[in-house]
Amino acid sequence: MNIILPLARAVTALALTTTVALMAAPLSARAAEKPRTITIGLVAKSQGNPVFQAARIGAQDAAKTLGAKLNLNIKIDWRTPNEEDAQKQAEAIEQLVLSGAEGIAVACSDANKLTDAINAAVNNGVPVATFDSDAPASKRFVTYGVDDIACGQQTMDELAKIMNGRGVVAILAGNQNAPNLQKRVAGVREAAKKYPGITIRDTYYHKETPQDAAAKVEQVMQANPDITGWAMIGGWPLFTENALKWQPGTVKCVAVDALPAQLAYIRSGHVPVLLAQQCYEWGAKSVEHLINKIVLKKDPIAVKDVSALIPVTKDNLEAFAKNWDKWLPK
Repeated sequence: MNIILPLARAVTALALTTTVALMAAPLSARAAEKPRTITIGLVAKSQGNPVFQAARIGAQDAAKTLGAKLNLNIKIDWRTPNEEDAQKQAEAIEQLVLSGAEGIAVACSDANKLTDAINAAVNNGVPVATFDSDAPASKRFVTYGVDDIACGQQTMDELAKIMNGRGVVAILAGNQNAPNLQKRVAGVREAAKKYPGITIRDTYYHKETPQDAAAKVEQVMQANPDITGWAMIGGWPLFTENALKWQPGTVKCVAVDALPAQLAYIRSGHVPVLLAQQCYEWGAKSVEHLINKIVLKKDPIAVKDVSALIPVTKDNLEAFAKNWDKWLPK
């Protein structure tokens, strides 16, 4: 009996099996390869402000979407101080660089205090994007948010319309050191020049908490009962209930932002127009810009990525309100 032929066939079959296995191994290894992990630092102004909570959700959602699309594990490292503190923001940026973050997005409470921290991060190879409030003299590669001058102008134009171009206006302006708010105040004052029947009484600053803002409005109204309009370049007092002590319609008000608590003031008739910033997109767009730069080596078309304000009135109130089911954490 010739046993050489069957043995040869067996050896050949074994060799083929081994070759196929060796060829398949790299493919299996590639298929099982873990996605690259990228950490993005997110430094907003304050933990408690709902606009920044929405930005955090936007960043997390963008991380999931882009991660699935690009086979990445994108982690959002939230390093936001409990209350506004530019020095703590600067320290957070430094800590993120040391901990290995590959990109950082920051809403600047004070551009002067954050510029050096941003530049140090960039010099260490970590790209930085800003959102909501910029540090224009820094080495950040993009900023996402409203055009602040135009925001102030739009606030004044909407207010002048409902005041029929006549009356005494107070400007509520939050943190005096925030560069974005300084520009909004300038925009309000610039637009007011178009309305000779309107007088700007003054600009009033306060800590950016709902309670401090509401107390400031009440204090100013008691000292200036002739004020007939408020240009609120941020809607801080509207996060509290019964912040506006006047009867609906007696004092006109236009405010920036349109969060759930603030929408109640449209329903009550105290605030005819809210101008909604796209704060969910602050986080989402910042992550998108950073991933484009870090992974795809793609720079934005322009340094300023301008986000439009969305007017919210009784006409579109309920439709707009549904967005917050997605934008705020449960």
